[in-house]
Formats: sequence, structure tokens, C-alpha cells
Amino acid sequence: MDTILGVFQFISDMGATVMMPVIICIMGCVLRAGFGKSLRAGLTVGIGFIGLNLVTGLMGDNLAPAVSAMAERFGLSLSVIDVGWPAAAQIAFASTVGNIIIPVCLVVNIVMLLTNTTQTVDVDIWDYWHFAFTGALVAIVTGNQVYGVIAAVLNMVIIMVLGDWTAKGVEETLGLPGVSLPHGFTTAYAPIAIVLNGLIDRIPVINKINFDLEKLQKKFGVFGEPILVGTILGMIIGAVAGYGIAPSDSDPGILGLGINLGASLVLIPKMAALLMEGLLPVSDAASAFIEKRFSNRGKIYIGLDSAVGVGHPMTLSVALILVPITVFLAVLLPGNKVMPFADLAVIPWMFVLITPVVKGNGFRSLLIGVVVLTAGLYIATDLSPLITQAAMDAGFEMGAASAISSICDGANPLTWVITRLNFNPAIGLIAVGIVAVALALINRKRILKEAAQMHQGEQSHIEESK
Repeated sequence: MDTILGVFQFISDMGATVMMPVIICIMGCVLRAGFGKSLRAGLTVGIGFIGLNLVTGLMGDNLAPAVSAMAERFGLSLSVIDVGWPAAAQIAFASTVGNIIIPVCLVVNIVMLLTNTTQTVDVDIWDYWHFAFTGALVAIVTGNQVYGVIAAVLNMVIIMVLGDWTAKGVEETLGLPGVSLPHGFTTAYAPIAIVLNGLIDRIPVINKINFDLEKLQKKFGVFGEPILVGTILGMIIGAVAGYGIAPSDSDPGILGLGINLGASLVLIPKMAALLMEGLLPVSDAASAFIEKRFSNRGKIYIGLDSAVGVGHPMTLSVALILVPITVFLAVLLPGNKVMPFADLAVIPWMFVLITPVVKGNGFRSLLIGVVVLTAGLYIATDLSPLITQAAMDAGFEMGAASAISSICDGANPLTWVITRLNFNPAIGLIAVGIVAVALALINRKRILKEAAQMHQGEQSHIEESK
């Protein structure tokens, strides 16, 4: 067992940019796409991830100092430090639950595929850390590591089902055919977006408002394009941060920040497109494999990191608008103790599945964004003691900070519900388990119905061709 765990730990330690090409290549070979084509697909996916990381890093490197300058300029200070998702991932994988999370989740995925309770082959095993993070917090609350592992598994089952249910929107709105996003952070916001979007539908006048970048581009020409929208938003953030027009030793200046964020809105979709280019051969091979050997499986999706959907212009534009709003919300909200900082760059990840739910309506995305970020700050504040304890248990170096949290996954509503329900495991785990099993069975019924319809359509097409 130690050897097996060591192998998975070695794979995890390589990071997503190395791990994903290896997995995609192996998967392509298993699905008989051919070694050459599979190797090229894996390397293209790896290059796409590297490109995404570089561009999102560019965005984060420019946003973080601007937010820091904004906080200093307006005298903003709060007691809980936002340490960012890399620290949260490190804490999750260093926990007892994190040590076994990859093999456990792989088994769960296989079982769900065999029982037709999911359509997703989740190859994004690096992001299993989101499930481990939930499990680590539950283990602290209950004082029991086994309960933590069970909580992590239930978290995954719920997310896998939600990933299936939102896959159609991912295909239609985000332009990612054959892809689902069973991402522990991003996917948790989809049910909230569905509920809030339904409420907005019932509000007269408000339900007619639509802010769509494609319509803006048609109406305003070049001034509605993502490059101009990103540049203008960047300049506004720079102005609020107190930057000068020209670059200085301490900042890139209003124009520099604008151009850098404009570049982010242009380059992120291009990197996502490159990643999709690599996935297509494997996705086609998977579809052919399933069609040939499993007539009752319906459509199969490749589960990926939600980074592939971050590049939608509306997602990025709304996220940039919400960066300064989030900082001021943190100060204005009574009872909030978290100063958002390191994870402001992951706000777009919140909106990857909100965008398809609202069908690209920027106005609705903005309204829903204010709601989820307000709730998220309170959740991050509430979970801060547990996250701080998990960090100390994992040997995480907190520096001068006495309390830490994060927007990702410290503000995750699903993580919060699962964790807080487990004040009594007899109640919490059973309640979450009932929900997870019910969702899986509902999903199974939908998958079998879809498969039957696909089979019937194919039969009709064969008969017509005769």
C-alpha cells in the first residue's frame, strides 16, 4: 500500500502541466488513438496548460500589487490573511486525507462510470485536492480521518453529477465540445447560479437587462472587443489603486496595467483553444470506444480543470469588475475578517459555470457575483479557524499570520455545508450521503434515458439509409 501511495504521490508532485500530458497520452493509447497521435495530444494539452498558467500568472502578478496599493491607499486592514489556492492545495495534499485522495477518487470515478451514475472521465487528478481540502476540514471537526475520507468521496460524487448536468452549457456557451468541468471549486457555484438566475427571471424589468460582449462588439465595433474591455477595466483598477499614468519603479502605471489585463483577455482564450486542440483526438477516440463497446453509456465527457473555460470574454470581464468591488465588500461587510488578496486572481474561476447558466448575460453574472462573493467572504471567515488548524497540522509556514483563509476553497459553499453539517457525523455524513446517492441515482436515470434516445436515433438513421 505504501508503494502504491508513493507512486500516486510522485505523480501528484509533478504538477498538472506534467501530469496531464502523461495521463492524456496513456488514455489515448488505451482508447487506441495511436501512440503518435496520443503523444502529440498529450504534449499539446501540456503546452496549453503552461500557456494558461503563464497568462493567468500575468493577470495575478498585475492584480495583486494593484489590490495591495488599493488597500494601503484606503487604509484597509483585516485580521485573516487570504493565502491563495496554491497554499490551500498544499495544505490539502499534506493532510492525511490528501495522502490517499488520488487513488480513492480514481476508484470512485471508475465505479460511477460502471454504474452509469456519471458520464465523465475525470482526468484532472491534480484538482482532486479540492475534495481532500473538504475532507481535511471534516477530519478536524470530527476528530476522525475516516470521516474525512468519506466526506471527500461524497463531495466528489456531488461534483461529478453537477459536472454532467452542466456539460451541455459548457459545450454550447463556452465552446468546449465533449468536455465537462467536475471542478471542486467552480462547479459548487452552479446550483446557486441556477437558483438566482431563476429568481431574476421572475423580476419584471430586471429580467430584460442583458449585457453581452458580442452584442456590444456589434454595436460599438472595436470598443466592444475583449482587448478594449480588458484594457479599460485594467485602467480603472489602476486609477482606483492610485497608480500614475506612466510606469514607475513600484507599479506598471495605469496604462501598463490596462494593457496587461487587456492582453490577458485576449491570450487566455487562445491558450484554452490550444488545449482543446490537444484534447480532440482523445475525445473522438473515447466516443468511438464507448459507442463500439458500451451501448448503454450515452455520451462520455472528458473532465478537465475549469481553467479551460476561464477565457470566455464575459467571464473575465465580470471578474475584473468584481476585483475592486470584492476588496470594498470585505471592508464594508459587518463580521467579515478576511482581507482578499492572493486569490483575487481566481475570481474568474467562480464564473466559469455561472456564465453558461445565465447564457452569457453579463448583468446577471455581475448580480450573482456580488451575492456569491458576499457569501464567500462570510464562509471564508467562518472556516478560517479550521483552515488555520489544518495548515498547522500540515506543517504549513504561515509567517507572521495568526489566522489564514482563502477564496479558493475557503469560500466554497459546498465545502462549508459539508464541513458544518458534520458537527455531528451521525447527522452530517448521513445527510450528505443521502443527497449524494439521490443525485447519483437521478443522474443514472437521465443517462440511461439519453442513451436509449441516442440508440433509437441511430436505429432510425440506419433504417432511413436503407
